[in-house]
Amino acid sequence: MEKLVYLLWAPPGSGPADHARIAQALTPGLLALEPRAVWLQVDDADAQVPVPLPPPEGEHVPMGVVSIWLDRYDDRGPYEALLREQCDRIAGYLVLKSMYTDYGGNRHSAPRDWPDGVRSPGVTMVTLMERPDRLSAEEWVTHWHTVQSPVSESMQPRIRYVRNEVVRAVTPGAPPYRGIVEECWPSAEHVTDPMLFYCAGGDADLMQSNLREMLTSVTGFLDLDRIRSITMSEYLLKTR
Repeated sequence: MEKLVYLLWAPPGSGPADHARIAQALTPGLLALEPRAVWLQVDDADAQVPVPLPPPEGEHVPMGVVSIWLDRYDDRGPYEALLREQCDRIAGYLVLKSMYTDYGGNRHSAPRDWPDGVRSPGVTMVTLMERPDRLSAEEWVTHWHTVQSPVSESMQPRIRYVRNEVVRAVTPGAPPYRGIVEECWPSAEHVTDPMLFYCAGGDADLMQSNLREMLTSVTGFLDLDRIRSITMSEYLLKTR
């Protein structure tokens, strides 16, 4: 089984309500194609949360992400046709998925208890990552997986963390992202309040210490100006 991740762009000038309509239009068609599983994340009205590192002002960022599991990625054509019907632009990637932490996998959340198709609680932050030229592919993945993942898990209140390592792009002109991260948080406040974001419990010194450690880890394998993060609502439309 193989996982495909598609980034979706709405027409320039579209807003959260337009994004929600696109997601609603995509949902029945995606399910009708009968993938093994399909997830949808969308930058809708329930996900208007400032991110710690916002994109440059005026940049047209993706409004949605669709994850599709197929027996063979060769069979992706009907899915891409559907996405192109509804979206201004798409970029698709074949990925290796690691479920680093799932709902109920740490002290920050209970196991998932809501059905497929219902909005997941909290807010999801999707982060798109490029590999800096200064690092080899092996160095980059090793730092991401063995340094950054445990550092962030130890000090942040994520309730779900999915790593997607890009194998290759499957659509022409896709941006050169090498990693796509899906991080779910208990609430918008856990993203916007540094005390909550770094599990500092009101301790300003601990918050600053965690912030420094996080920045050291992040800048060890990423250039901050090449990271793009977008907050979204998560819908697990069909799970295996």
